[in-house]
Amino acid sequence: MSSSTQKLAGKVAVVTGSSKGIGASIAKHLAAEGASVVVNYASSREGAEKVVSEITAKGGKAIAVQADVSKRAEVERLFADTKKAYGQVDVLVNNAGIYEFSPLETITEEHFHKQFDLNVLGTILATQEALKHFNPAGASVINLSSIVSTWAPPNGSVYSATKAAVDAITGSLAKELGARKIRVNAVRPGMVETEGTHSNGFVTGDFRKSIESQTPLGRIGQPHDIATAVVFLASSDSAWISGETLLIAGGLR
Repeated sequence: MSSSTQKLAGKVAVVTGSSKGIGASIAKHLAAEGASVVVNYASSREGAEKVVSEITAKGGKAIAVQADVSKRAEVERLFADTKKAYGQVDVLVNNAGIYEFSPLETITEEHFHKQFDLNVLGTILATQEALKHFNPAGASVINLSSIVSTWAPPNGSVYSATKAAVDAITGSLAKELGARKIRVNAVRPGMVETEGTHSNGFVTGDFRKSIESQTPLGRIGQPHDIATAVVFLASSDSAWISGETLLIAGGLR
């Protein structure tokens, strides 16, 4: 594909938590549109290096950088390494996140802080640090929220609360950063088939059937369903869109 037709040619994108699942698909799609991609991971080095090698095998540019985005010092290192490799940041995708379900009676402080520290604080810390490196000509932040921010399933009070917080952060930062030509949007996936949803048993059996029966388009999502929307929000195709939360769930709401 010639660079003239690539939507993100010459851009640099940092994708947190992109060693697998939705994040990996986002990294590959951004690279396919010409972006140099930083594949961030917390623990899965092998997964991150596999994503990098898949990108470079197709002529794209990518590096893997380890950092736990819930820790400020590691976030600072992530962006220092990004600057060293690519000089600037044009796109930040706050994808790193965790989900755990628990009935009210068994919620612990650990359950709460584990999810809020990564899903909420991590989103803020990464955006805060990216701000120092963003291209002055403009930048795009895309936060990964979830249908649960409003759909709010039982046993998901803490997880749903983190994603409602991500929606609120998205709206607030869009207003705060707009004057600096920084757009801030969120995507809100419904149920997506990933390694995570497989290992948790969500993709097999009655739960999946129940979701599909309530979904107008009759299927659960695939990672590329989310990644293509992120490419749109990262590119100048969405130049006048900010503060938006895009529900991507096959019509389920």
